[in-house]
Amino acid sequence: MTQEFVINFGREAMWVAFLLSLPPLAAALVIGLAVSLFQAVTQIQEMTLAIIPKMIGVMLAILVTFPWLLDTITTFTRNVFRMIPQIVR
Repeated sequence: MTQEFVINFGREAMWVAFLLSLPPLAAALVIGLAVSLFQAVTQIQEMTLAIIPKMIGVMLAILVTFPWLLDTITTFTRNVFRMIPQIVR
């Protein structure tokens, strides 16, 4: 196991983590901006108005992208298991 292998493996793991977190975080960002704009325009400062839509949006984003998320993590896991013989050497 070389330094290049460890660096590439860490980079790939971080990239997969970034890809998996992107849909729910993007949904929370877009919904949060929309709710904040609505609150600024109407001057309604209710905390549940900010949190409940984000929670629903994150859940919907995960449900919609779940097949892709599952495929991505499954592919990464298969690649890790295939690399085990190379790591043991």
